Order: sequence, then C-alpha cells, then structure tokens
Amino acid sequence: MTTHALGPIGRFVEHHYRHFNAAALRDAARAYVAHIDSGKKMMVTLAGAMSSGELGLTLAEMIRAGKVHAITCTGANLEEDVYNLVAHDHYERIPNYRNLSDAEEEALLARHLNRVTDTAIPEQEAIRRIEHAIISKWKEAEGLNEGRLPHEFFYDLLREGTLAHHYQIDPKDSWLMAAAERDLPLFVPGWEDSTTGNIFAGRVIEGAVARSVMKGGIDYMLSLARWYQAACGDEGIGFFQVGGGIAGDFPICVVPMLEQDLGKTVPKWSYFCQISDSTTSYGSYSGAVPNEKITWGKLSSDTPRFIVESDATIVAPLVFSYVLGH
Repeated sequence: MTTHALGPIGRFVEHHYRHFNAAALRDAARAYVAHIDSGKKMMVTLAGAMSSGELGLTLAEMIRAGKVHAITCTGANLEEDVYNLVAHDHYERIPNYRNLSDAEEEALLARHLNRVTDTAIPEQEAIRRIEHAIISKWKEAEGLNEGRLPHEFFYDLLREGTLAHHYQIDPKDSWLMAAAERDLPLFVPGWEDSTTGNIFAGRVIEGAVARSVMKGGIDYMLSLARWYQAACGDEGIGFFQVGGGIAGDFPICVVPMLEQDLGKTVPKWSYFCQISDSTTSYGSYSGAVPNEKITWGKLSSDTPRFIVESDATIVAPLVFSYVLGH
C-alpha cells in the first residue's frame, strides 16, 4: 500500500482497482509516485491523438507540478494542443462516428472538418488560424539565418501571446503552454508527418520559406542524448509511454545508442509503463513487450515494468490524477 497522500480518485483506484488491467494501472501509478519521490525524473511520450483527446487537462498540471520532466510527442500532438487552444468552441463532437457512411464522411470533408475518432477539427478556425502566425516565425528565422527545432517555433508563439486573442480554453489546460512556461525539454521525431509539417514542406516547394530554418530528427536525437546524460544521474530516468509508434520508439533508443554506439556508461531507463489497447501479436506495435527491451539494452532486469492494455484516454488521466493526489 502506498504512503502517498491520496485524494478521492486515488482512494477509488486503491479500493477498486485490484485485478487485471485495473491492477496494472494501480501498480503503475504507485511506482510512478515512488519514482518521483526518490528524486528521479520522468519522460512522458505521446502518440495517437492525445491532444485532441484533451489530455492537457491533467498533463498540464503534471508538468507544472514537476511530475514530468521531458516529453516526446508526435507532430500531430504538438500542433493539436494549439488547435484546441485557439479553436475549441468550433470543434464538433460526433458520438456516432462508428456508424458514419462514406457519404457522411465526405460531407464532413466538404465542411472542412477533419475527424479524429469522435472529434472533428475545424480547418479554418484551427489549422488556418495558426498557419499565418507560424509561417511568420519561420520567415523571421530565415531572416536571421537561423535553423531551429519545430517545437521552438510553437514555444515562441505561446510565450509571446501571438494567438492569445483567439484562446478558447483556459491556457492552464494546455499542456504545451505549461511546457513552454517551464522550457520543458521536448522532442518531436517525424514532425514532417503532421499538418504543420506538410504546410512547411509546401512553403519550401513554393520557395516561400528556406528549408534551412527547420531542424529535424537527427537534431532531436542529438538534443535527447545531451539531455539524457545531463538528467539521468546514477539511477536513470522513467519512461511513461502513452500509445506506441515513433513517440515511444525514438526516445527509448537513446540509451543503447549512448552505450553501444558511443561506448558511454549510462543507466538504463529506470521505470517503464506502456499504455496501449493494441494486444501483443506479430506485426503489432505491442509485440515489443517490456522484457524484450532488455535484450536491446533499453531496460534492465530490475526496471519496474508495466503494461496497461486499455484506452489511453481513460488510463492516463487516472494515473496522472493519482500522482497529483486528486
């Protein structure tokens, strides 16, 4: 039983979550608290559509409370937190999304509504609203002959309040705003696989923006390697993985890269939790279960390891609320 001060949500979890995936959630939350309380740092990785799922409601508070020390996310999660910030009231929820016909999907497209499961992102109010502002930052960097990382442009937009007159949610519920305030280390591999990345490529093709203003994945790995060595101490950093894909695969590789390719001695990741609704199978992301990662030099045999096979939009807010004492 944890000695962590529990709020109503934590007490509910402790009382009811005793078996199966529920118990895995509880155990992962307990170990997260123990990890932070021991003075070690935690990375959170975001795949899927966590920003459109409004994970910022708890993740922003986790960042401000010092429970998250770095984030690796997809390009989609980077931009979609800002979309939600500036266009929340224009989103449409589509609860019957499982039953939509092709014609109904075409009708959403005709209205410039891009569907993410049960949530439709409004193109004009979200994507186009930030497009001009971000392009201005790219051109400003070009004028200064600078090359910067994708998230740094977003950090500047939020810190400068460029889009503040469009905000439609409380900024305290934006995880990217919280990250910008703390200058949180952020890593966005494969950023070009995002709407804003596509816009950037289009502007480069047109000759409107210089390709040189945007750094990429190798630059993020170099930055990650520097951060890990500076932050890992003697016992390593925790790894809380929401979903799968590049957001998880990219950062976890930094440890074997440092050890096997550079000959450095660094501690393995010292906590690992993966939330995924993808079951273990050949060809499935979740085929790489935590104990397999031992053979790749990512985790050690004594690393606390958890898999919660469930919907991340359910699990992550519960774990975060437990850690926060809600």
